Formats: sequence, structure tokens, C-alpha cells
Amino acid sequence: MAPMRLENRTALITGAGGGIGRALAQSLARRGCHVALADLNAAGLDETARLLSTNRVRISRHLLDVADRAAVAALPERVLAEHCGLDLLFNNAGVAVGGHFADVSEADFEWLFEINFWGVVRMTRAFLPLLRASDDARLVNLSSLYGLIAPPGQSAYSASKFAVRGFSQALRHELEGTSIGVTLVHPGGVATAIADSARVPAGTDPDEAARAKAGMRKLLKLPAARAGEIIVSAVERRQGRVLVGSDAKVVALIERFAPVSYWRIIERLARRERSAA
Repeated sequence: MAPMRLENRTALITGAGGGIGRALAQSLARRGCHVALADLNAAGLDETARLLSTNRVRISRHLLDVADRAAVAALPERVLAEHCGLDLLFNNAGVAVGGHFADVSEADFEWLFEINFWGVVRMTRAFLPLLRASDDARLVNLSSLYGLIAPPGQSAYSASKFAVRGFSQALRHELEGTSIGVTLVHPGGVATAIADSARVPAGTDPDEAARAKAGMRKLLKLPAARAGEIIVSAVERRQGRVLVGSDAKVVALIERFAPVSYWRIIERLARRERSAA
């Protein structure tokens, strides 16, 4: 199958105010793809738009909370007011909640799912008609390394990313034979602000929370710009699944051969790496 040409196409990206979302926008704009940027962070949207302004592509900004059903339902009309149609949807917006299941409140669990999973479902439902109208469209859903494995302390986040994985795989089968392809992305440790903005259970000792976030930041090594380029290049090649980063590739391999005991293997490898360091 021929590569997907992105020049003069239009892409909508959630979470475009920074991190992987901004990197996706930059990679797309360099290829001449028009972009609709969506995020809750107005200042972040402005900065992303400024960085894209030299690419001579059409840019629109949309303040959006993907957990707001009415706002998501109204967004297609707003996008069409700025663009002729839509060819690519990148469901990238996401948040994190750390802590063991017994300590995470139901409210925090639901807050995360409203964004990480239901936001993906709502955006897909809202924009599927526009994607169907394109002669060559792509739905790109970002799961995570933690949509391949489920570490302790990540019950909410992993559950949401496994849900995105299952949803995307089912959609791929349902849309087979149509003009819409589906790409499922599993980023590993990408250098974004997700660890800093993660919620922790109420009552967590501030020093303990700070140590946990610092430990997580150490795992986020891959530059967001590199992650964005990997993902967009995979979209051009019409890949169905993308593992972003060597950590994602190694962990996916371990999980495949040890689907039950993978965490013990990963912990053992991590101890060896710490000892070597």
C-alpha cells in the first residue's frame, strides 16, 4: 500500500498545548499538514501555534476539555468553520493518577477515565463522520507502555490505557475496508510534564509524593520531538501499532514471552541497572 501523503491534509490533535501533542503538531506541519490544536491550556496552545507559524499551514486553536461531553460534541462544527474537513484525529490528551488502588479515591479514578478513555471515545464518535468523508483518513489513539504492562501503583492509569488499546483494536477491525485506518501508539518514557501534573491520593506525605514524581521523571528520557516524529512517520507508513522508544520495545517483548511473570523480570533488570550505575 502506498504511504499516506500528509501535505494539504488536516489533522486535529488533543493535548496539543505541550509534550507529545506539540511535537505531533510540529512534525505534521513540517510535512505541510494543516492542524487544529485542542487543549485546556490556552497559553500552551498559543505557544504551539507560534512554533508552527513558519510552516505556512492553516492553524486553528480550540480550548477544549475532552471530559466535557457538550464541548466535544460542539467541536466538529468549530473545526469545520476553520478547515475544509478532517483527515487525521490524534487522541493524545491524557493525565495520570499515582498510588495503589486501595488508596486512590473513586473520584480520582473516574476523573482519569473521563479524560484518558471516555475522552478518546467521545472524540472518535464526534469526528467519525468527518473522517468517513475523507478519501484517506487515520485515527491515531495514544495508549502507553502501561497499556502493555500494569505496574503496581498504576491501577487507574494502566486500566485506562488498556481500555484505549482494546477500543482501538476493535475499531480497526470494524473499519477494515473503509477509508479510515487506525494506528495505536504505545509510548514509553517520553520527556513530558505528565509526572509533574499527576494526582496522588489524598493524605499522601508531600515528601513521599515528591520522591515518587522524581523517580518517574527519571524514566521519561525520550525527547518529545523524537516521539512525535516516530509517530507521524508510522502514520505515513500506515502502521497499525507503534512502540515508541527502546523501553517500550523491550518491555513489549518481555510481556509477550512472560505474560504473567513479566513484572518480576522487569524488577530484576531494573535492580541490575541500578547496581551497575
